[in-house]
Formats: sequence, C-alpha cells, structure tokens
Amino acid sequence: MSDMQGQFRGWRAVLGCTYESLAAFRICLGMLLTLELVLRFRFLLPFYSNEGTLPLDLLMGKVDSLYKHVCFHCYFGEVWEQQILLSVQIILSVLLTLGYRTNFVAPVSWFWYLSLTLRNTWMNYILDRYIHYLLFLSMFLPLDERWSLRGATLKKEKGNVVLSPGTIFLKLLVVWIYVDAGVGKYMDPLGGWTYHADPLPALDTYARHTTVARYMYALLGPEGLRVMTPTVVWVELLAAPVALFGLLVGSTSLIYFAVISICSLHVGIALTLRNAALLSFLACTPWCTFLPLTSSMSGASFQISRPATGKVRNTASLVFILSMLAGNLWLETVSQACDQSVKHIWSTVFHNRWNVFVGAEEYVTWEIAPGQLVDGSVVDVWGRTNSISWDLPGSGAPCTATSRPGRWRSFPYLAGLENEDGDALWSYLCREWDRENDADLHPERKLVKFNFFMLQADVLPNMQFSPTRKRLIQSFECATAEVQQEKAIEEGDGGRREEAPSLSDSEL
Repeated sequence: MSDMQGQFRGWRAVLGCTYESLAAFRICLGMLLTLELVLRFRFLLPFYSNEGTLPLDLLMGKVDSLYKHVCFHCYFGEVWEQQILLSVQIILSVLLTLGYRTNFVAPVSWFWYLSLTLRNTWMNYILDRYIHYLLFLSMFLPLDERWSLRGATLKKEKGNVVLSPGTIFLKLLVVWIYVDAGVGKYMDPLGGWTYHADPLPALDTYARHTTVARYMYALLGPEGLRVMTPTVVWVELLAAPVALFGLLVGSTSLIYFAVISICSLHVGIALTLRNAALLSFLACTPWCTFLPLTSSMSGASFQISRPATGKVRNTASLVFILSMLAGNLWLETVSQACDQSVKHIWSTVFHNRWNVFVGAEEYVTWEIAPGQLVDGSVVDVWGRTNSISWDLPGSGAPCTATSRPGRWRSFPYLAGLENEDGDALWSYLCREWDRENDADLHPERKLVKFNFFMLQADVLPNMQFSPTRKRLIQSFECATAEVQQEKAIEEGDGGRREEAPSLSDSEL
C-alpha cells in the first residue's frame, strides 16, 4: 500500500476532511441541486399550484399548525408565485456551488428545500431525502474555504484538515446509507441478490430498461449477470469500511479503490435504469469527502485546522445534529402511525431509511388512460397521444418508464384518494388535455371521460416479458360544461340529454 503524503492518517483522517474535499463536495452538490431545481419548473403547475392535483384549500385543511409555519410555499398557490420562489432557490443553489457565504446560503437552501417538499409530500422521493440530509449537514461544514468566490478573501486557517461534528456525521451518514441498503438486499427473503436466485437474479430483472442495459445483457449474458448480482451487495456493504480503513492506515490505493467501486456502481445504475441518473450522481457526491485532496499535491502536510470560533460552532453543530439523530430514532422506533401521517412534518424531516431495490423485480408496470372526446374519438390521455397502445413501452428497449417520467411516477399510486382529493387528482388530467388541445377553440377535442389502467408484464428469462395484463385503477368523468349540463338535466332543469358514444370493449 502506498502511503499518503504528510501524515493524513489515523482517526483524524477517518473522521475529518480536507478543505479541498469539502469544496469538491460543495461543487458537486450545488451543481446537481441546481439541475434538480431547474427540472422542477415543469412540475410546478401539476403538483405545486392551485390549478394542479393538490390545491392549497385541500392541503391546508389536513396539516397542523407547525406544518403551516414551516411550509411557506403553502401560502402561494399561483404558478407565477411558485416560479418566483423556485427562481430564488436556484440562485441560492448557484451561490452554494460558487462557495459564496455558505454559512448563510446552506441553511437557507436546506429550509427552502424542506418547505418545497412539504408543499406536496406525495412527490417526495429518495432523491429528495439525499438532498435534505446533505444540505442539512452542509450547514455545519466550512464549505467556502477553498475553490470559492469568498475563499480568496478568507484568512486561511493553519492546516488544511477540518475535524468537526459535521464531518463526523457526514461520514457516518454515508456508512449508514450503504449498510441499510446492503443489508436490505442481503436479507431479502427471496434471495434475489444471491447467485442462486430463483427464477432470476435481481440484476437480470433490472438491467433491461435502456439501450445500454440491452447491450450489457448481450455482452454478459444471463450467467454473467447472475455472477455480478451478489457483487452489488458486497460493494454496498464494504465500500465505506474499506475507504475508512484506507484513511486510517494512510493508503490512497484503498481509498480510491473503494470510491471508484461505489461510484461505478451508481454510474451503472444511471445507465441501465430510466429516471435514475440524477439520483445516481447525487449518491456519489458525499464520497468526495473521503478523498485526501489538497491544493498542493507535492510535499504537502496535513494538519488539523483549529479556528478561534471552533468550540462554539462545534457545540452548536453537535446540538442540532444530535437532535436530528434523536428524531431519526424516534420516528423509526416509538412514533405512532399518526405521527408519520401527512398531517405532520416528522416523516419528511426525520425519515432516514435507504433500503431500496431490496429484491428482484418480478414484473414491470406502465400506465395508459383511454379517454373519450366530445366527437367520440378515443385518445390516450396519459400518453397525450391520439392513439392507444397496450404494448410494453420503450424507446429502443423495454422499460418500466411511464409516458410521464420524473415526479409523475407517483401519480398512479395515489389512486386510493377519495372525495375531494380524488377529484382534484384525476380532474387535472381533464383540464390538462383540454388546455394542451385548445378545447376552447375546438370544442370537439374536449375530454369527456377516461379510464386509467395500470398494465403489468412478468419479467422472464432471456430478456423476455409475459403477455400484458391490465388492471383498472380509475374511471373518471370530467367536470366539463357538457357533463355539468347533463347533471342539471338529470335533476329536472329541462332540456334534451344526448348520450356521448361510449368507449368500446376493445379500447378498454
């Protein structure tokens, strides 16, 4: 093993970070956060405005007073208002990337992102959990000491290694993420991540959704994927311990081997699963803090920096971080079901589990919504096309990607919503179709009703899928002027009722 330069080894290396590695972490986190926020613009209308699937009059009646105080996004229902809030948030993320006054920008960015998430917790993904915790711990790290706009004006500390509650808990968070994920796969009762998985190992079921995945399948074959499947579990379980051991003994070879291995795994996920690129790259971000980076790579010595305000800042950091940790333990162990409901902020703030992809994928799912227009034609409301296809979708490769990627993926799983919640959810598809097809100018293109189906196909060996089966999730009649008129007629207001052509059995 090759020794590291200087004396960056031992427990201070395990628990601390160099200013340069923290700067690399800041830049990666800021860039990916900016990208995520820019992409969020396309979801403001459907998910964060009064014209969308969760109007404020429905949300505010369900949440407690603390929720209302924390979520300032919950007081702005217009799309343009949400656009302004998101634009400010993007400015903050750019400032974070550039390293400008991170002691102020990091906590404001964290609180702003929490408020945005609370505006619609239906849209809360593991990606948001990553950003939530990385921004939270960023508040307690000196991110602007190197490679920053402000770094040139800062008085450089003696030494280039920082050891603080922030660095300790950031590394512990990385360890926990991969222990939780790896143990979940290792303990899969069906053994989907083992070599002897029956009928198919997990990688064989996941690595078939993109063109890259199909090339990998052709190159490795079913047996190659079966051999590779258990290695995913062990990479997740061992990457952090190996990197920490490398820091302990001063071996750059072990550190870079561990970091490259885990990041290669995430890049593989980004290339073989749809809608996973941003999450995969974000998962690589905290690994920057494990790297023994320094501005001068020749003859540098690593020394602990001891700023004058260290004790006060570290004490305050420790109080906040331990409070978050206590909240994590409370939510996971003794909290009640009502504490975890959408009425409170606790699940959003304290949820800290990472056991995803714990088993092999038994089937793939996708959605279509045959809808009937005023002129009697049948269209796919979900796919926003004039034709309907029941076949497994994909652009050059079978995939589970819906016609609406990103945060739309939560939509079908909200089918259980009833009454006003359900009406707001499903009626948005009616308004969206009418808006995009200029139904005011072309009344014959107005949507009358639709059926929403979830389709499934079993995953079979050799990149095959079973015949498609369908399940009706929702039948919905749009609250258009025509439907309202029909209701008035039925209630005895007079007039002649015209029956619209119904969807045929073949179209259902």
